[in-house]
Amino acid sequence: MDCRVVVEAAVPVYDVETADEAVRIAISKTGEMLNPDLNYVEINMGERSCPHCGEGLEPAFIAADESLVALELEITVFNVEREEHAARIARKEIGQRLENIPLDVLEIEQLDEGADEDESEESAGSATDDETTASESDKSETRADQAAADRGDDVLPEFEELIDE
Repeated sequence: MDCRVVVEAAVPVYDVETADEAVRIAISKTGEMLNPDLNYVEINMGERSCPHCGEGLEPAFIAADESLVALELEITVFNVEREEHAARIARKEIGQRLENIPLDVLEIEQLDEGADEDESEESAGSATDDETTASESDKSETRADQAAADRGDDVLPEFEELIDE
């Protein structure tokens, strides 16, 4: 499954006078830290609101010419097992480049896989004997995975065979 993950980052900015200036500097600073490795991460202004009245606030909090800016970083994670897996991958990939910047997962959205499923159904209809044999072995691996999960083991199936020996 593929997921779109939105992570909130609290980016500190120094020596600023206005919220707009702080946001521009924070976006630029974050872009420099993410590029070139993660140039596909979208950087947007974060949305903040008053916890008491719900009124919208600026994405930057300024005190003594220093600011803390809320940014939303959006990344697409491919081939994950669960939404929690996608969140961990997104936080790890972004967090490695944004050192000392706190991150919080705001949203995880599964991307539409309907087109992929239609293609896989069509190719399954024209499977050869070799492909059928391969899919049967995949089923046995899945059964082994399920059996390990039922036992509560945290051992990967590949290593389970080594342990049994």
